[in-house]
Amino acid sequence: MTLERERARTLIQQFGQRRILVVGDVMLDRYIYGVVRRISPEAPVPVLNVTHEKAVPGGASNVAWNIQTLGGASHVAGVIGPDQEGAILTEHLRQAQVDVGAIYQAPSARTTVKTRIIAERQQVVRVDWEAKLAWKGEEQQAFIALLEQALAHVDGVIIEDYGKGLISQAVVDVILARARESGIPVGYDPKDDHALDVRGITLATPNRKEAYAAVGKEEPLEDVPPLEDAQLNQVALQLADKWGVELLAITLGPQGMYLLGPDRSPLHVPTRAREVYDVSGAGDTVIAVGTLALAAGATHVEAAELANYAAGVVVAQLGTTPCSATELLDALP
Repeated sequence: MTLERERARTLIQQFGQRRILVVGDVMLDRYIYGVVRRISPEAPVPVLNVTHEKAVPGGASNVAWNIQTLGGASHVAGVIGPDQEGAILTEHLRQAQVDVGAIYQAPSARTTVKTRIIAERQQVVRVDWEAKLAWKGEEQQAFIALLEQALAHVDGVIIEDYGKGLISQAVVDVILARARESGIPVGYDPKDDHALDVRGITLATPNRKEAYAAVGKEEPLEDVPPLEDAQLNQVALQLADKWGVELLAITLGPQGMYLLGPDRSPLHVPTRAREVYDVSGAGDTVIAVGTLALAAGATHVEAAELANYAAGVVVAQLGTTPCSATELLDALP
């Protein structure tokens, strides 16, 4: 690791002085836990005896939850429906002390819910309730008005695109214009099938599949050491130019992270996970820590190192779980 522990401690202490706005598709993550002891007589499927349930913020709201847990002050801008799930999500965020002033309840929307059924430590199935956001003109304008108010009071912004319809070019343009005026960093966590002009962003964190898809290529199946992977390097260069991004951090799962900074010299950061139980929310943690660290004064490589260690913390836990500042510091060598 190039980041010394005392430098990491200083940066993490600065997290508490930074306010980050997360803009994107908010959702509710539900978990149903139980044990399986028999197969159903009705069909060849396991019967889950439920032991307990929980609900936590997911999607863009999980990114905001991560920032708050890390010690930063987080705000979230998103859309919920006029339903019970939206009320539950908003209440969870309030309890986590996330500012929900820019969450807009659209009459035409439905709150996205992802329910994971887990037998002991094994996810059996996921059930999604969602409908892509179909904006009415006045609804989008009402949301953008809330967004502009929130942008006036933050030290960094994250665009969190889950492809549910909130992140449009109009929304991105408002964010980038404000960021240019204020000189604040903008993080971008993309969706692989959503084309946007995001030139001017500071940090982008696509996974390998999303990076290839963004330049119109299919992800290869073979695993090659990242710095020896000529195709990956070509994709990264194309993507960095397309997005005009200062730091491109392609997450590679067990292989860690591939970085391309302003000088366009590649760097490989190996994974820091000791054990991998559940990758849910790992990408959310990477963009949260990376953007928060940049807002706190970290260099590009320092921000990526901290994000990589934080991802190692969350994948060792079951379910969508944020990483705390203490856990992050404890994970460093």
